[in-house]
Amino acid sequence: MKQLVYLLFGLNALSHWKADSSINEEESICIIENSGNSSTCSSRQNLQVIYPELGNAACIIIPKCHQFQKHLSEEWGEPSIKFPEAKEDMMHVLIMVDPDAPSRKNPKYRYWRHWLVTKVQGKDLLDGKVKGKVLSEYRPPTPPSGTGYHRYQFFLYEQPDEAIITLSEHETKSFGSWDLDLFISRFKLGKPVASTQFMTQNYKD
Repeated sequence: MKQLVYLLFGLNALSHWKADSSINEEESICIIENSGNSSTCSSRQNLQVIYPELGNAACIIIPKCHQFQKHLSEEWGEPSIKFPEAKEDMMHVLIMVDPDAPSRKNPKYRYWRHWLVTKVQGKDLLDGKVKGKVLSEYRPPTPPSGTGYHRYQFFLYEQPDEAIITLSEHETKSFGSWDLDLFISRFKLGKPVASTQFMTQNYKD
C-alpha cells in the first residue's frame, strides 16, 4: 500500500546539521510516502491541507522525522485549507473525520468528528483560510498508542444557499460514532466537491 513519492529535505534542519555535526544526517531527510489508493485522494481534487513546517499533508503518511507526528498531535493548531478550484461566491461545508476510531481493525466509533465548519466562503478557500460557522472546534489527530495508523479524512461540500446546518442535541453530546452519511443526506449536501486524507500514528509508537 505504501508507495514512495518523494524525498523531503528539511532545509532548515539540513543547514543546522551542517553547522552542528552532533545532529544525525538521518534526521535531515524525511521519506514521504503516499497514503494509498483512496477515493478521498483523487488526483483531480486539489484540496490542500497545510501545516507549519510540514507543508501540504494531503494524501501522505505523516513521517516520524523532525517530530512531525508529535507536532501534529500536540502543538500545531488547525491547518490552512486551500482549494484552488473553489467558486468565489459559493459557500462550503468542511468536515474532518477519523474513520478508524479507535482502530482500523475495530472502528466501532466511526466516524470520529474532528472539525466541522459551515458557511466557508469560496474566496477564502482560494487563500487557504477557513472562516465560517464552527459547529465542531478543530481537534488534532491523537490516535491511541498501539492502534496503528489512522486515516484523517477531509471532505468539502458546496452548501445550498437555503440550508441552515446544525448539529442535533444528540450529535453535540459525542464526537464518536457520528453518522456522517445521515448528516450529509439530512442537509442534501450531495457528493463532496473535493476530498483528501493523510495518515498518522501515535508518535510514541
